[in-house]
Amino acid sequence: MIVTLDHIHDEADNIRTFFWRPEKPLQYTAGQFIELTVKHDDADDRGERRWFTLSSSPTQELLTVTTKFAAENGSSFKRALRDMQPGDTAIMSDPMGDFVLPKLAQTPLVFVAGGIGITPFHSMLQYLADSGESRPIKMLVAVRNEQEIIFQDTFDKANQHVTFVVSEPSPAWGGERGRITAEMIIGLEQPTEDTLVYVSGPEELVESLHADLAKAGLKKHQLVGDFFPNYSAGI
Repeated sequence: MIVTLDHIHDEADNIRTFFWRPEKPLQYTAGQFIELTVKHDDADDRGERRWFTLSSSPTQELLTVTTKFAAENGSSFKRALRDMQPGDTAIMSDPMGDFVLPKLAQTPLVFVAGGIGITPFHSMLQYLADSGESRPIKMLVAVRNEQEIIFQDTFDKANQHVTFVVSEPSPAWGGERGRITAEMIIGLEQPTEDTLVYVSGPEELVESLHADLAKAGLKKHQLVGDFFPNYSAGI
């Protein structure tokens, strides 16, 4: 499907949200991902396609992709995406994936995001805010520094408290410091047998936290993962 870039919003110095207008209405579930193709000259060996979780909600007219850009030049794909202007087009696949809200609204949930892994949770919380649905959710988000704290307006709209954990904080930061651990997750919400823990972020982070949570006694069916390839676990 052809999508047309409507506008771009800078979430932080190195994080941007791209707003796409689809050629026809797109049906999807909050938390799903797509493949985006951006045609460009001199593509490097990583090619012209990337997987992105939609950070938008199905309740919204435009589709959004939020991504982080490296301080250096990065891949040819990221350079081409960064240089796009409103009116430019790309190709978007149908949404897919099962990193979505459970059917039972009363299920206790713990959302854990590492860096740009926050995007599926933004989609879900935007959906809950727009639909007026309430869910029992606790949320932890790991970022490198305070400037990478994004989407606060959506969290406020959804009445969702978020605990941010900053790995490289400024002296003025008064919140949690360091890295997210299984102990921190369990301390945030003592899991019951019904609790589901959703972890989204770099693959190494997701695998490490799942392993530690399993050692702490959580069952396999309680752990739901969504990893982002080619992102550092250092957030």
